[in-house]
Formats: sequence, C-alpha cells, structure tokens
Amino acid sequence: MSATPDSTSADAEQLIADLRRHLAEREAELAECKAERDAARDQQAATAEVLQVINSSPGDLVPVFDAILEKATRVCEAVFGMLLTWDGERFHWVAFRGLPTELVEALQQQLLTPVGDRRPVADRIVRGEMVISMPDLREAEHRGVPVAQAFLRHGARSCVTVALRKEERLLGLITIYREEVRPFTDKQIALLQNFAGQAVIAMENARLLTETREALDQQTATAEVLQVINFSPGDLAPVFDAILDKAIDVCGAAFGTLWTYDGEHFDPVALGRVPPAFAGYLSQKPFPTEPGSTHERLIRGERFVQIEDVAAETVIGPARQALVEGGGARTVINVPLRKDDRLLGSITAFRQEVRLFTDKQIALLQNFAAQAVIAMENARLINETREALEQQTATAEVLQVINSSPGDLAPVFDAILEKAMHLCGAAFGEFRARDGDSFRSAATRGVPAAFAEYRRDNAFVAEPGSLGARILAGEQVVHVLDLKDEDVYRAGYRNRRALVDLGGARTALVASLRKDDTVLGFIIVYRQEVRPFTDKQIALLQNFADQAVIAMENARLLGELRQRTDEVAELNRGLEARVAEQVDELGRVGRLKRFLAPQLAELIVSQGDEKILESHRREIVVVFCDLRGYTAFTETAEPEEVLEFLREYHGALGPLVSQFEGTLDQFSGDGIMVFFNDPVPCPDPAERAVKMAMAMREEAGKLIATWRRDGCELGFGAGIAQGYATLGQIGFSERSGYTAIGTVCNLAARLCAEAKDGQILISSRVARAVETVAILEDLGNLELRVFAVRSRHSTL
Repeated sequence: MSATPDSTSADAEQLIADLRRHLAEREAELAECKAERDAARDQQAATAEVLQVINSSPGDLVPVFDAILEKATRVCEAVFGMLLTWDGERFHWVAFRGLPTELVEALQQQLLTPVGDRRPVADRIVRGEMVISMPDLREAEHRGVPVAQAFLRHGARSCVTVALRKEERLLGLITIYREEVRPFTDKQIALLQNFAGQAVIAMENARLLTETREALDQQTATAEVLQVINFSPGDLAPVFDAILDKAIDVCGAAFGTLWTYDGEHFDPVALGRVPPAFAGYLSQKPFPTEPGSTHERLIRGERFVQIEDVAAETVIGPARQALVEGGGARTVINVPLRKDDRLLGSITAFRQEVRLFTDKQIALLQNFAAQAVIAMENARLINETREALEQQTATAEVLQVINSSPGDLAPVFDAILEKAMHLCGAAFGEFRARDGDSFRSAATRGVPAAFAEYRRDNAFVAEPGSLGARILAGEQVVHVLDLKDEDVYRAGYRNRRALVDLGGARTALVASLRKDDTVLGFIIVYRQEVRPFTDKQIALLQNFADQAVIAMENARLLGELRQRTDEVAELNRGLEARVAEQVDELGRVGRLKRFLAPQLAELIVSQGDEKILESHRREIVVVFCDLRGYTAFTETAEPEEVLEFLREYHGALGPLVSQFEGTLDQFSGDGIMVFFNDPVPCPDPAERAVKMAMAMREEAGKLIATWRRDGCELGFGAGIAQGYATLGQIGFSERSGYTAIGTVCNLAARLCAEAKDGQILISSRVARAVETVAILEDLGNLELRVFAVRSRHSTL
C-alpha cells in the first residue's frame, strides 16, 4: 500500500514540531550554559577583585571586608548583608552592605553576644556550625530574636550565615539577606564560603603583618633604647626619657611616668606626655606613697599592677584624684623595676579611656623595665668605678707624696687635704695635729678669708662639746649635720660662732688620727650647706686619716731607721745565712719524706747524718700488697676512672706506712712495697709489718665493699717475707729514691701473688717472729713460681 497525501502531510508536520521542540530545548540548554558561564565569570571576577583588594590593602581589613561583602551580595543575588568579627567573647559589627543608615547606627551601638535562644544563629556558630541557612526569618523559631526582628522590619526574609574559621578557631561570620522568600542554592552557599575563606586569609595576613610590624617596632624601640644606653654611660636622664617615650608609643598609652625608689619614697625622674595639671602635682616632693596605691602594691612584691578604671575606685586619695582630674587617666598599669628582689622604681603607663593593656603590652613594658634596670646598674657600676678610680688615684698620689717626702709632713698633709675635699665634695678643710690638750693647724685649704683671719688672731681651744673635744674624748668619727643647730653654737662659744658666721660652715665631718689608742690629730672638712656626707665619703675620709697616720709614723720612724741602718744590715746578713741553712734543711727533709716516715726523715736531718742512706746490707722485713682483679678492671675501665680509683686506694693505704714507721719503696699501679728495719733499725720489724698489713687489709676491705656495689669485682692480698737485702739510694741529683734489692723482696712479691682475696701470706721466719701477737694458719709448703722451691708458709 502507498501512503495517502493526507497522512504524508501529517507526518511532516509532526517532524517539524519535534525539530522545533528539540531546537527550543537546545536553545534553553545553551542559555543555561551561557548563564552558568556568565555566573562563573562573575564569580571569578569577584574573587579576583577581592584578592586584588587584599593585595593592595596589606594590614587594612576595612576595604577588604567591604569588597567581600559587596561581591558576595551581588554574586549571590542578595539585597544586603553584614560581616562580624569574633574576639573570643563577643561579636563586633565591622562591615555592612545595603542596610539602612538607621539600622547600621543601631547595630554599631551594641556588641553581639551569643546567649542561647535570644541569639540562636550566633550561638550555633560559636558552638561549631559552619553554615546556617534560613529560608524565612518569619518562622516561629526566630520569633523574639532582637536582631532577626530588626532585619524583618527592614524587609529581610531569606538569609544564610557562614562562619569564618581558621582551622578550629572562630574568627567571625558573614550573613546575607534577600527580601523575598527564596532560599540560597548550594552553589551560592559554596560561593559565600569561598568569600568567607578569602576573609579569613585577609584576617590572617593582617594579623601576621600586624604582629610583624609590632615585633619590628618593639625591636626598633629596644635597639634605640640600647643605643641611648650605649651613648649615655652613667647618664640616666636621656635613657629614662627614651624608654618612656618608646613604651608609650608601642603600648598605645596616652602618657606615662618613670619613677626611682630609694627605699622610702618614689621620685618621678621622667615624664612622658603628662598633662600639665598632673605634671604640676608630680612636682611635689617627696611624692607620697598612699595605702592601696599601685606603688604600695609593688612594694609588697606584686609583679605588676593594672587597674581597669582608676576613676571607679572606691578609695581615691590625693594622688589618684590628681591623676583622674588633672591627667584624665582611666586605665593604669604600673610595672616594677627590680634587681633581684630589690625594688629600684617603676614604669607607669596611662590610658585616658577604659581599655586594659594586653598581655603582650604588659610583657613589653616589663622588657622596657628590664632595660631601665640594666641602665641603672650600668650607671651605678660606672659611677662606682669612677669613684673607685678617683679614690685609687688619690690614694696613689698621696702615697707618692709620702714616698717622695720622707720625714717632711707638710706636702703630705696638703695632698691629703686636697684629695679629701675633692672626693668628699667639701667647701674647705683643715688638718690639725695634737699639741698637748689642744691641736695646732698643720694644713688648711679653701678656708674663707674672714675665718682664716680670725684663726690667725685667736688660738685654737677645744671648747666643751666642740669637734676637737669630742675627738679627744675618744670618738673616731664626728659627723654633724648642722653646726648651727648645736648647743655649742647656741651657747655662744666663740670658735663655733666664728666657724659658722665667718666661715659659713654648716655640715662637718671629722676623722681622728690615731696610733693605737693615742690621738695624733684629725682631718676636718666642711660644707657650706646642710647636706650630710655619705657612708662612702665617711669611709674615704677615714682612709685618708689612716694614710696621714702612716705618714706621721714613717716620719717618726725614719730617724730611728737611719741610726740603726748598719745594725739592721748586719742582722739581715745573719738572717740570710740562717734562711739558707733552713732552706737546705727543708730540702733534705722533703727528699727523705718521699720514702721515709716523716719522723724518721726529721730524725736523720736533725742528726745531720745521711750516711745511713748509702749502699749497705741488712736484714729487713718486706711487705708487698696488691689487688685481685685489678688487671681485668683496667682493661674495661676508662683511664680517668682508673686514675681516680688509684688516688682513692693510695690515699687510704699510704698514711698507714707512716703510721707504722715503714719505708715506702714504691707505688706501682695497685702494687705497694714497704720494708721495715731500714734505714733506721727497729726492735720489732716483723710485728710492725704484720700490723701494717692487717690495717691495710681492713682499709682496703672498706673500699672493696664500695667498689663492688659499683660493679668492680676486686680483692686484696699481701705477702710478707724476712731476710737480707742490699739497700741504698738510687737515681740522680734531681730525682732519687731509696730502695731494697734482694731475694726477700721477690719472695714477698710471690707470696702476695699467691695470696687469695683477704689473705696475708707470711714466710716462716716472719711467722716465728709474730706468733705471739697474731693468729696464724699454717698452710704447709707452697711451691712458688720463679723460685721453684718448696717452702713452709702461714696466713694471717
């Protein structure tokens, strides 16, 4: 069959309709792709623009937040939005977009604190949620929420909130709003999260940049202060000014003060930008330390004192009142200057608004305080060094005058008076020498003309209660703060009146010249103002007085010395000869003590006969002892350990040789050889040898017990033999020794080698000699190496 014309036409129309439908679908898909492409381009452009703002505004977050909020609302099709930061306790409004002015002003006047149901979004973000999407703010869940109601009144309906987080740490949030109920899509939320990530990057960059700048500012300030310290050795004023100026700048304070403390009062030594009214109050001295004040709390030992609002304190004394009213201070911090536990002063920083100093700023203030302490210590040391140098120079110059003027006291007294006045800061002074019950003038310096004329016409008399009378009465030092405020002046004694009225003297310091208990005179220096002399100055004047006494004694002795020169010279020659003899005798004793008991060495020297040390043959008793396991110990121990081990071993056994009057032949590692009956014979050599060996075994046993606890397996053994040997000195002139050579020495060594731990093996001859004084055990015959003989021996 063939198709009819009508059916063919219908098929064509259907085909055209299908093609048009497919074309419309493709066009719709193309439009959607173009829209997605345009949206992606917009998103990329927005992201790029935000990054450009971040790059062009390092450390300045305001334009970054504004750009992020503007791009986020536009790209995410929102009408308005806001960005808040979180400080760990509260949210702060920092950026707005599209909000009415009156709403922005209202929001900026409050801090947003998460408090459960009253601010559920903020609370959920703080508790860890990353995204909160609300399709409609009018839902029952948000009724009664103040912020939500405020936004509803201005047309907000759908909104989404995204947290700003660095790892797990909350930094803030972004919220954007629409005026119709149209939830934000997943893509838009992801895009908002991307903007949130950019905000976090900007905040971290700003934080790092701020910390870097702060660290650089701190380092620069520290370096500048150290430079001032370096350029102003001993001069604290510019150092204190520099420290205070830098501390105020770096810590964000309005003004500050730096104080020194003398143990009683605080003294403001540097003022930084202090308001004139408060500066006027600080000019009052001494500055009072009020109970409960920051200074009083530092005296009690607090590390620092910070007051959040000094104006809100319940107890306000005069100082605090002046600070608040004259300085406008609100927040105050006071950091102590301490050297060890001694309070030297403090640095106080003030803010004229209620804003606590941060931990970093407090640490920075403490660093500046440490620099101030360093400067104060440097200044103290420099001043003390200068004073000591001046004193040493003055002392050396006086001694030089004494040396160059033997017997002539006038230039000595003049030099002493000049140095004493200069170093003690005196206006004039006198040097008076004892003359019976009075004193005559030996030297004067700087005396006012009117008083000098009075002295020429009037003899000096030690009036009752006067300075001279007090020296005669036995006082070593007389220090009068005010000569005019004494009974001697009020009583009208003419010398005191002349001293004060004609000489202008007010403060006086007198140091007596004494040889044993005899008063030789005194030095007196005066100040023409009431100002006490320091303890150092008093000690210095006493030192000059001692030098004057030395000079006077030198002058007295000089004549006697000249008369006895020949006699002393002869005496010196005799002493030199005697000293030479004693030196020679000491040398002989020293040489003998190296191998003899001290008492025997001294006996030989006292008899003046060393022939007994010449080569000869004599029957002796030889003791040889050493340690079991010593070789194994030395093969595993460090050389230092072996050396310390031997010191302890020899230190314990060596003194026993002298105690029993033996002759030490040698120390060789752990081996010790001692013999008896030579060079000085003794009636009981075998008994002494045995008792010494037993004492050595006891001392070694104590050490071995200790060594074994440390892992050293050691033991002690000894051998004793009696027989003839050849004895005498060996060596050369610079180094010699005294030794014994013979079979008896070898026998003692072999017995020692055969002895077990704790054994003392003795030969039969020694056994017969000591059998009544020692408990012996007969071991029978032993075949000893080297000798290849059988011999009967015993053990103790």
